[in-house]
Amino acid sequence: MRVDYTFLAKTIAALTEGETDEVALMATVACEVHHSDDRFDWTGFYRVTEPGLLKIGPYQGGHGCLKIPFSRGVCGAAARTGEVQLVADVEAFPGHIACASSTRSELVLPVFNAIGTLIGVFDIDSNSPNAFSQQDADALTGILSEVFSR
Repeated sequence: MRVDYTFLAKTIAALTEGETDEVALMATVACEVHHSDDRFDWTGFYRVTEPGLLKIGPYQGGHGCLKIPFSRGVCGAAARTGEVQLVADVEAFPGHIACASSTRSELVLPVFNAIGTLIGVFDIDSNSPNAFSQQDADALTGILSEVFSR
């Protein structure tokens, strides 16, 4: 099953309407995105909890890393640069952190609040190589912006 981003965006908008709690929003987004596509083996948020540090937030799938410094891994790169990380082969990514040995590709998107502050990153892992496209990155960036930048 491949995600229908138009339907997913409408569903998430309806479910999160009027909600302002970031953790509640993250939990809802993680659940809906995770179950929207068979490629998504781990889907979740790492929250900025102190300068230069991400901690596990709401997610779907097996366990995640509890802490990730901005200086390490794909999630750290997204947090450090504020840019989407679209990684076709995690083994080729310098400093990749293997929270799950089955992960082969990864898409990590920075998440900003309404005033432009980085509040975390949204991480999607796949057990298949080259699982994600620029279309996935663009659609999910739009959904995250709609939910967290209101």
